[in-house]
Amino acid sequence: MDSPHARAVFDEWLALKVNREDGEIPPVDGQSLTIADVIAVSCHRTQARLSDEPSVQQQVQDSVDFLQKKLADGTVIYGVTTGFGGSADTRTRDYERLQSAAIQHLNVGVLLEVDKGQTPLDNELLRSHALPPPIVRAAMLIRCNSLMRGHSGVRVDVIQAIMRLLSRDMIPVVPLRGSISASGDLSTLSYIAGTLEGNPDIFVKVGASNKIIPADQALPLAGLSPVRLQAKEGLGITNGTAPSCAAAAIVMHQANQLALLTQLLTAVGTEALYGTVRNYHPFISAVRPHDGQAEAAANIVNFLTESYMLVLGRDANYEGLAQDRYALRTAPQWIGPQLEDLLLATRQVTTELNSTTDNPLIDAVNGHIHHGGNFQAMAITSAMEKTMLALQNLGRLLFAQSSELINNTTNNGLPPNLCADEPSTSFTFKGFDVNMAAYMAELAYLARPISSHVQVAEMTNQSVNSMALVAARYALEAVEVLSLMAATYILALCQALDLRYQQRRFASSMKCELSQYGNRLSPHPNSEVEAVFSKAARSASLRWDELSHMDTPDRSAAVAKHFIGEIVDDMARICPQLTASDLATSAKEICDTLVEKFETERRVTGTDGCYGFLSLGSRLVYEFVRVELAIPLNRGVVDHPPLMRHAARGQEGVFRNSAANADSDPNDGPESWRHGKILGTMAGKIYEAIRDGRLNDRIMKLSMDQDLWTDAN
Repeated sequence: MDSPHARAVFDEWLALKVNREDGEIPPVDGQSLTIADVIAVSCHRTQARLSDEPSVQQQVQDSVDFLQKKLADGTVIYGVTTGFGGSADTRTRDYERLQSAAIQHLNVGVLLEVDKGQTPLDNELLRSHALPPPIVRAAMLIRCNSLMRGHSGVRVDVIQAIMRLLSRDMIPVVPLRGSISASGDLSTLSYIAGTLEGNPDIFVKVGASNKIIPADQALPLAGLSPVRLQAKEGLGITNGTAPSCAAAAIVMHQANQLALLTQLLTAVGTEALYGTVRNYHPFISAVRPHDGQAEAAANIVNFLTESYMLVLGRDANYEGLAQDRYALRTAPQWIGPQLEDLLLATRQVTTELNSTTDNPLIDAVNGHIHHGGNFQAMAITSAMEKTMLALQNLGRLLFAQSSELINNTTNNGLPPNLCADEPSTSFTFKGFDVNMAAYMAELAYLARPISSHVQVAEMTNQSVNSMALVAARYALEAVEVLSLMAATYILALCQALDLRYQQRRFASSMKCELSQYGNRLSPHPNSEVEAVFSKAARSASLRWDELSHMDTPDRSAAVAKHFIGEIVDDMARICPQLTASDLATSAKEICDTLVEKFETERRVTGTDGCYGFLSLGSRLVYEFVRVELAIPLNRGVVDHPPLMRHAARGQEGVFRNSAANADSDPNDGPESWRHGKILGTMAGKIYEAIRDGRLNDRIMKLSMDQDLWTDAN
């Protein structure tokens, strides 16, 4: 089965890995920039340099030369001999002063003094008003790539100056707001141009030290002198979509990973909820041949390979729901369209990376200057709005699955709130259930389109404008919220896998014990006795699951009573010597046995590992959380940090794994988590692993090991 979305995620991960290992991205030539290149430079500070190919350099110089020729001929050129926007009815031949005027009227964004490194922030309600440095790095790279296409008339030396700042991680402090992404992100990019000018009131963040200095002091540190922008260079630097495209590239990188993670978590959820793999049978997608649906189903099935905890099918004697609920059963149909939208959005952003987004455009080859609207960033807005809606839909699916998992009336026999102790005094995941609702509401709010809120701007000249940078900023927030949901769900899934493993082992032990109970009650055991008690044992097992909301003693007593009730009608025939007193005694014995066996299972839950029973996908997630992140099963209210500290004072050393590690770091390992970490901290650790790519690394390595989306497949 072809998996174009998953394959694209894998290819991007591999390209990013190569970039980081090489320490630089391929030369910037205006033609071949990728999202992986942008992420390497913006998020990992990988080096970038301009292409030194003579043909690439020459096309840039040709545009400069052609522009000068047209100026010498007296040609009227927008933004070079005219004013800007609705003021383009003015004329001038003072080309350099005009470019300074362009930058001056665009340096209008609001930054806090603390953003500029001037004074400490006194008002704690104020958040930073600066665009995050990774977005600015990406914007510098993308704008240089566009300028190297040779359609803007900006000198190679000027482009190289931006790249020099980027290579030294000297990043202009750029306002967060103020762009309508119509004539490009004018104001946003003007701070990069202002840095080149050496403007003492434009500020630059220098390297990992986060030292912030004025641009006139930063330039000498980079070996640069202030640039006097020549004809069209101010406009050429600012009149483009690079900031919007930069934020969008970062969004797509993370959103595509979250889409793949959603498919993985759906597979894990299928195991945790004791669902069936037949939800994802290829026939279902073959008769409704949407590419995304077929891919999602195939990916989920691949993740479920090697599972011993799945329901392979439900026969006519199965009691309970005949099929899984929608959150599992229709997951391919729900996820599939999101994959298709994300693929289109990725193509739109990738195309924008290697586009000339300027006006006017210089065609030096054919000898023309074109006045058009390539600065209008609606392609990015379109990509971001599709992506935000896709993220919302993926979040809705995870929310539905999580709600089903935490609710004991829908989770097929797991305890309420996934508590590992007695449910009357433990509510482990109830708070997370509320959190998920809060996240979901916020995510749904963020998914609204920005394009429907466009305002007429700039003397009605910019009567339609894309708002692409705003759309990308909100898409980044959607990525953040969906990542929180995924982290919370992962923690719940690992808890559920441990409890499901406990449930299945106990069910097997209980059915075996009760099935053989007839041998003790009947003086002449035979096949009829065995059949009666086996049927009653199966019924008792189902009853046990139904009563998961009860504490163990009460639950055991109720199930024992149920078991006796199931066999009592047959007792007069197969065990006529039994009295009512005998049955009452048997019920007490069964109750005591169930309590003992369940408490034994409970004590070892989460310590003996369920790895061997899990699918490839569940094993990956479970091991990542339990081993790499060292987050253990939550044993219930006993793991509340104040109670742990109280218990520790009375029994020194009780929480150490063994005498061998008694002198090890007390803040290291699973036991320290039980000692002093709240549930939110555990979810937070998973969240960080999602955002920094560690979990995605494990998924990609699994795909390599299994040849899921590689060339070999």
